Amino acid sequence: MAGAPLHLAVALDGAGWHPVAWREPGARPDALVDPDYWVDLVTEAERGLLDFVTVEDSMGLQGSMRRGPDPRTDRVQGRLDALMTLARVAPVTSHIGLVPTATTTFTEPFHVSKAVATLDWVSTGRAGWRAQLSRAWEEPLFGRRPSITEEDLFAEAADHVEVVRRLWDSWEDDAEVRDVAAGRFVDRDKLHYVDFDGPRFSVRGPSITPRPPQGQPVVVALAHITPAFRFGATSADVVLITPHDSDEAASILTEVREHQAAAGRADQPIHVFADVVVALDSADGESGADRLARLDAIAGKPLRSDALICAGSASDLADTLESLAAAGLTGFRLRPAVLPDDLTAITRDLVPELQRRGAFRTEYEASSLRGLLGLPRPANRYAPDRP
Repeated sequence: MAGAPLHLAVALDGAGWHPVAWREPGARPDALVDPDYWVDLVTEAERGLLDFVTVEDSMGLQGSMRRGPDPRTDRVQGRLDALMTLARVAPVTSHIGLVPTATTTFTEPFHVSKAVATLDWVSTGRAGWRAQLSRAWEEPLFGRRPSITEEDLFAEAADHVEVVRRLWDSWEDDAEVRDVAAGRFVDRDKLHYVDFDGPRFSVRGPSITPRPPQGQPVVVALAHITPAFRFGATSADVVLITPHDSDEAASILTEVREHQAAAGRADQPIHVFADVVVALDSADGESGADRLARLDAIAGKPLRSDALICAGSASDLADTLESLAAAGLTGFRLRPAVLPDDLTAITRDLVPELQRRGAFRTEYEASSLRGLLGLPRPANRYAPDRP
C-alpha cells in the first residue's frame, strides 16, 4: 500500500452493533455490566495494536427510535457509564487509547474536564473524549432546560469543548512544586483562571486536576451533517464520518477541511476517520454475508446503519478500507456487528492482512494516544514564556 499506514479504532457498544447480537452463541449478555467483560474486549483490541477504543454512552436507554424511547424489549437496554468503565480498564492495559463518550448537552464542562483529565492520569497519557450531543427526547430526564434548536446545540457543544480545553490548560505542567522543606506544594502563579463567558457557560476555573499527561487528551467527534462537520473541524482532533463509498468520502473530507480552514486550524493535524460496521467470516466457516443474513432474519429486518456495512472476509474488508483511504482518510473506526466475535476477527484476521500489505503497524511505537496518532503535545495557552 502506498502512503502512510492506516490508523484503526474500534467502537464498543453492548453486545455489538447488530440489534440481535446479544442472542449469538458467543455473546455474553449476562456480563454487559461486568467490568471484566470490558477488560476482555479492550485487551483484545490492544492485542491487535489498535490505536484506540471508544465506548458508547448516552443519557437515554439504547434503541433505534429517533424521537423517543424504543418500546421494544428484544434489544439490549441499560449500560455502564463509559468513562468510569474505562477508568477500570486503564490499569490493566498499557498502550491502547481509551475514549469514552460523554454528552455536551447534559453535563457540565468542569465535570468532563476533570474526569477525562483523571482518566489521562490513570492511563498514563492514553485518554480521549468523544464529545456527543444528546437527543432531544432526553430532555425530560432532566427537566431543567428549555428546548433549543439543533444549531444552538452545536454552538453549545463547541463552547463546551472550548471550556474543557481551557480547563485542561489551567494548570501549567510544573505547577506542582512539592517542596517539602519549604512547605510549598503548588506554585499559585502557575494556576490560571480560564474566564470563559458565553451564552450557555460562565466558567472561571481553574480546574482541580493538574494538567493531563498529554496536555490535551484527544477529542473525537462523530459527524453526519454540515453542522456536525463544522463542529468536528472546529473542536476535535479526530472527526469520524460515515461515507458509503470513496466518492462520498472525498466529498465529506473536502467539506471538513474547508471548515477546518475557516476555523483557523488549517495548520493543525486533524484526523478524519470513516466508521464501518463489520460482520466478518467466522472461525467456524460461516461467511460474513451469511452471518449478517442470519442475524437479519432473527431481527426480522435488514440491518440499517448510518455507516457503511461490510460483510465478508478480512481480505474483503482490507480492500474496502484501502479503497476508502485513497480518498484521503487517515483511519477507520470499526463497529463490530457482534462482540466478541467480530472484534476477534478484526484483531486476528484483519490486522494480519493489513500488516501483510504494509498498511498497519506491527508494534506500538508510542506510549500516549496523541503519540500513536502523530499529534504533537500542545503548548499550554496560559503559560507565559519564562527564562
